[in-house]
Amino acid sequence: MSQAEPAGVLPRTSPLWTFGLLRSELVTTFRRWRTLALLAVLAAVPILVGIAVKIETSDGAGGRGGGGGPAFIAQITNNGLFLVFTALAATLPFFLPMAIGVIAGDAIAGEANSGTLRYLLVAPAGRTRLLLTKYATTIAFCLIATLVVAVSALAVGALLFPLGDLTTISGTRISFAEGLGRALLIALVVAASLIGVAALGLFISTLTSSGIAAMATTVGLLITVQIMDQIPQLHALQPYFFSHYWLSFADLMRDPVYWDDLIRNLGLQALYAAVFGSAAWARFTAKDITA
Repeated sequence: MSQAEPAGVLPRTSPLWTFGLLRSELVTTFRRWRTLALLAVLAAVPILVGIAVKIETSDGAGGRGGGGGPAFIAQITNNGLFLVFTALAATLPFFLPMAIGVIAGDAIAGEANSGTLRYLLVAPAGRTRLLLTKYATTIAFCLIATLVVAVSALAVGALLFPLGDLTTISGTRISFAEGLGRALLIALVVAASLIGVAALGLFISTLTSSGIAAMATTVGLLITVQIMDQIPQLHALQPYFFSHYWLSFADLMRDPVYWDDLIRNLGLQALYAAVFGSAAWARFTAKDITA
């Protein structure tokens, strides 16, 4: 175990120093080319979806409807705001959690692999504070990544399609302003839906000194869980998979809003965050840091 500080003990540092550590971690993370590339890919998804829908409906036939695409896709030509909901539905099953898995998986393992983890612990950070800072940075990336998708979709939707009052899933009409508010709320729910994956990735990151191995393992588990969530024989276990209620955000477009699955989703994410966050803390505070 490193002699830089006792495991699990928080050195006495000022709140300003803690804020500085978080700010430094945020700047470092969001200035990496890998992070910028992930955000660029996420921003490109709504552009591709919007262009595809525009080309399909350019003959005036109105497209083929919602035959097999993500939820809300049949409504995009009537109101560009639906591109926000469609883009989030398209990116949430894989693209968003994959990006989170990369950032979370590299959080601790990447520092160990580059030889900077021991240096960070020599500074007055403490393992618990450092772990919390890494998790807070990952949560910030969850929010930024989700907003990048939503803002990109809104811009493309406004450019290619008309905007105005929209019809909810329940068939009622709401104003564009209220629809915009619901779009923001949906984006926040989607970001919150990723905190379980973030905690899982952070835990895996404490198990190895290879950032690539941690990222690959996190993404692999993500894909495995998504496959298992589609197997009918596992229906008894599926409500406990972190991805099971991800698309419940669509219930925010009902009038009145259906809260049951939304609450189940947020509760499940909090449970995963607590379990794997605690496991990450237990592992990291007892880990022998040699690099």
